[in-house]
Amino acid sequence: MKVSRIAAVGALAGSAVLLLSGPAFAHVSVAPEGPAAKGGYATVNFKVPNERDDATTTKLEVNFPTDHPLASAQPEAIPGWKIQVTKAKLDKPVELHGEQIDEAVSKITWTASGDGIAAGFFQKFPVSIGQLPENTDELVFKAIQTYSNKEVVRWIEVPKDGEEEPDNPAPVLALSAASEDHHGSSAASTAADESEDAADAEAASNETAAAPADTSDTTARVLGIVGIVVGAAGVAYGVLASRRRTNA
Repeated sequence: MKVSRIAAVGALAGSAVLLLSGPAFAHVSVAPEGPAAKGGYATVNFKVPNERDDATTTKLEVNFPTDHPLASAQPEAIPGWKIQVTKAKLDKPVELHGEQIDEAVSKITWTASGDGIAAGFFQKFPVSIGQLPENTDELVFKAIQTYSNKEVVRWIEVPKDGEEEPDNPAPVLALSAASEDHHGSSAASTAADESEDAADAEAASNETAAAPADTSDTTARVLGIVGIVVGAAGVAYGVLASRRRTNA
């Protein structure tokens, strides 16, 4: 009896954990591929799980932040999805590569041309964005998910520090500290280091390859000299032998 009660209690506890943890992992989210440093550029993935057993996800709308506009946003082409990029005029122009930009991407919409995201699956929607702002630690992207049965879920509630996560949290992208060079100085430095290492390795290889050649050349010279000496000795011996025979 006690074993049965313990098993029942354990099952109920497990179910409660699943119910409580389910929503926290089943919402639309955003995450960078690598660092998303302030002032730089990044590729981010909007991850969309399908939460319905009787419908597929057929549409995703992601609204870009207006308080920190992004001058550049380029989505990656995805088979089975049509992509529409919407731009809007900025209240205040921003500077990008020395040019004044007066409009930015306000929304990107993905619409399935086929069945969309099936039950039990998720889809990633990659977007290259930049230049990331330097005066904030995060960017909020409010998203709207539409199902094949016309149900609409709005992931637009902004999570707040110190409070429980809302039922429909908006995707939030955390920004890391700015790098010294926003345009890839690390990559350039790495390439230079690799080039220098390659040059050193080549020089070492040449030295290593030259050593046997020098040794072989020296050996050949020694053997040549020895051969000459032996040859001369042989000739001298022959001359002396011939004289002895003649005297005899």
